[in-house]
This record gives sequence, C-alpha cells and structure tokens, in this order.
Amino acid sequence: MPSLDEHARSQAILAALSASGRVAVNDLAQRLAVSTVTIRKDLEALERRAALRRVRGGAVAAPVLDEGAFETRLLVRRAEKVGIARAVAPLVQDGDVIALDSSTTCHHLAHELLARRSLVVITNSMPTATLFSERSDATVLIPGGSVRRSARSVVGVIGDVLSGRGWIDKGFVGAHAVSAQRGLLDMTPDEAQVKQYLTAHCRQVFALADSSKLGSFSLHSVAPPSRITALYTDSGADPAAVAELRAAGVAVHRVDVPEEHR
Repeated sequence: MPSLDEHARSQAILAALSASGRVAVNDLAQRLAVSTVTIRKDLEALERRAALRRVRGGAVAAPVLDEGAFETRLLVRRAEKVGIARAVAPLVQDGDVIALDSSTTCHHLAHELLARRSLVVITNSMPTATLFSERSDATVLIPGGSVRRSARSVVGVIGDVLSGRGWIDKGFVGAHAVSAQRGLLDMTPDEAQVKQYLTAHCRQVFALADSSKLGSFSLHSVAPPSRITALYTDSGADPAAVAELRAAGVAVHRVDVPEEHR
C-alpha cells in the first residue's frame, strides 16, 4: 500500500471510526502501513480537534455535544454534498460578493469556487477562510467572535460588522433541519445567530441541505421560508417534504448524485 500523508491518514481514521465507532492502534497501523507511533500521533492530533476521544489501545467517537466535529461531518453524506455544491457553483460569477456559513456543504462549495476571480468571501468558517486565502485570489472577511473548536467556526454578534456596508450578492447556508413552516434551523444558538445576521444582509439566500435534513428536528430558527431564494438538495429528498416546501413558496432543486459517487 502506498504511504499516505497525515491528512489522508486522518481521513482514513475518521472513516473507519464512522463505520464502527471504535478503532484500534494496531489495526490502523497495519491497514495504513505505518508504525503504531505514527498512528498514536495521528490520534492525538485528531483528539485535539475534538474529532475523536482516545482510549486505551485506540480511540472512540467523540461525544456528540452539538452537530459534531467538522472533519467527521465532512465524511457524512459526502457524495450528496459534493453533488449539491457542484450544482450550485455556476450561480457564482467572477467579482461576486458572497457569504458562506460554516456548514460542510458550503466548504465543498468553496472548493468548486477557487478558480473564480476577484471574489469577496464573507465566512465564519475557519477551514473555508483558509482554503480561499491559500488557493485563490479572493478577498476573505471573517467577522470577529469566539471560536467553536469542534465546528471550527467563529460565532458571536456580527451585525455591526456588516451593517451599513452594502448588500452581499449571494448567501449560501447549510442547515441542521429544513421545515416548510419555519424554514432553516440550526441546533446551536450561536451558529443560528451568525446565520441570521449573514442572511439578513444577503440579496439572495441559497440553502444547501442534503435530503436527510428535510423534515428533521432542530431548535433554532435561521431564516423563514420567505427569505429562501432556493433550496438545493439531493434526489433522495422525500417527495412529500419537497411538495410541502414548494407549497410554502420555496423553490426546490433536487440534484442527481451519480451512483459511482455514492
């Protein structure tokens, strides 16, 4: 097996953890063709990022205190999220001013936009801000606030930062749940507050949510149906939930995900 770099090993470890809930150092070392010392260092690094919890001989999934660690969520329904991101990307043109929240689907969208020229990107996602700053010519703005380690996002009151500075052309936001009655919802009040401020300053608001989010339960309102320009989801979305959203005035686009990408 070819030697993997640290990032690739981390992704492999998180995938194995997602599948079984527990991983063993010796098994990982054999599977990834590295020493047990290397695996222990990888596990230590992932634990510092709240992606797992180390135990004797290996690691277990981190306790779910909120929506989950960013790296773990990147792997969940990845094919659907990438498909949605690719369908949404043509909405963004060179020179646009856009907002991206800290959702993993928006992070996948960021990867699709690196070739756009002269973007202004407003985001509370640390990984997304880093991606644009290192791999594009975009101007990146991060509103100030406190860092949520597991989500790798910046939260806090950002209304004063955006107020009076004009409109954001297009805002792209994920959601913990989507409701025909209440629109976009999030599980944590801090993330919901940031998304409320972002969407309030956007001319157009595009919701990116895989089919598991439609009709799911969540607590805090982000944007009502009337503020959603369009919702992009995958083809697995429940037809009844889609019909309910459309009846509430939300334009819903279902994206086909090729079988080979699942």
